Amino acid sequence: MAAEATEVRQGRSTDTPKTRAGKVRLRTLDDIDARTAAYHRFKELVDGYTSDVGGDPSTAQAAIIQRAVSLQVWCEDQEASYAATGDLDVSTFTTATNTLRRLLTDIGLERRARDVTPGDRIRELLGN
Repeated sequence: MAAEATEVRQGRSTDTPKTRAGKVRLRTLDDIDARTAAYHRFKELVDGYTSDVGGDPSTAQAAIIQRAVSLQVWCEDQEASYAATGDLDVSTFTTATNTLRRLLTDIGLERRARDVTPGDRIRELLGN
């Protein structure tokens, strides 16, 4: 495995931003250039999974969705690289896809319909 991947896996990313005082600055998606194709793909998947769970995920579901999307985008990148070069770390890829499957199982692999039943006030106005 490449040294960079080992460092990231062990939580020692070489490009971790630091403040002037030398403290680690945690990055969020808001720090990413929103014009990139990767960002758009990430947001597209987050929006899709959010819709699949009914459009209003709990905080825990939102966290799982974000982690699942991170893995899915990484897997897609690995698949494209494999198609171009024929090189694939099968063990790492399999671990990632199995983890992705487990995360998706946690939030529910099936689509859930949103409740669009008219509320009491609407039924009252309609005379139903």
